Amino acid sequence: MQPALECLPCLIRQAAEAVALSERRVKRRPGILKRILRAMADTDWEQSSPAMAQMIHRIIREETGNRDPYQSIKDRMNRAALDGMPVWRELIAKSGNAREAVVRLAAAGNLLDSAAKTNIQPEDIPRLASLWTRPLVGDPLDLFRLADRASRILYLADNAGEIVFDRLLIETLPTEKVTLAVRGGPVLNDALMEDAAMAGVSTIARVVSNGSDAPGTILEDCSEEFRLLFAMADLIIAKGQGNYETLADVRAPIVFLFTVKCEIIADRFGQPVGSLVATRSRNWQRPPHPAGVAKTYENLHHPHP
Repeated sequence: MQPALECLPCLIRQAAEAVALSERRVKRRPGILKRILRAMADTDWEQSSPAMAQMIHRIIREETGNRDPYQSIKDRMNRAALDGMPVWRELIAKSGNAREAVVRLAAAGNLLDSAAKTNIQPEDIPRLASLWTRPLVGDPLDLFRLADRASRILYLADNAGEIVFDRLLIETLPTEKVTLAVRGGPVLNDALMEDAAMAGVSTIARVVSNGSDAPGTILEDCSEEFRLLFAMADLIIAKGQGNYETLADVRAPIVFLFTVKCEIIADRFGQPVGSLVATRSRNWQRPPHPAGVAKTYENLHHPHP
């Protein structure tokens, strides 16, 4: 998905916040931001916003030597979401429709996003109890119908903290079919392998890295193993707006699950900012598998001892 001009201020805001978080020496910050602005001016605007964000955060890491400036924020988000687990489980149990409730809650959990203007802080996580009833685009029960028919489910995680809500949803799926993919390197507050472990997801499903440090899923930047998992999946659950922006034009069996955080995406769905999305991709398609791919997949998914 090509970015709109309105994406530029958001990317610059993200960059300024990340520079301030990464570099303690205040006098160095303007120079780093100037380098980022020059790189943005020279970059290819045919690429997605997450691709530009990847470039921005690589520059910040190079300039500051700070590999993961969001680490403490991610830890706080994970802990706050885990502390609320009894509340989330009670909400689901009392909802009258547990499957719809867990999908809504997983989508609302996407607000735990340091990249968005509409993000909420760890101390505000209890507010999700009131946000999960917002308007929803799509049929949340369609996800379960697809999951019941699928042989292989690939779940693309987005943010730390949010991954706790992903665990609640994964628990309701046939977990033996599920592989959860996290980012391959730090970027913003996106979830890594250690966040999946902290959230307890690794105890119920297979967890892999996608091999990329982009805040989305740029397939050509991901590992060969991940691309194979993606190609073989009967159902791909893509969490977060970054995954939507990078996969909306990809022909694959994707269900997008996120909270709308900007007017550009709101206009696409005809719903206000803050709406929940749980809908199939407009480019829903299961591509044919090349000869030999299925066997290679099985060897990766069930390696011999």
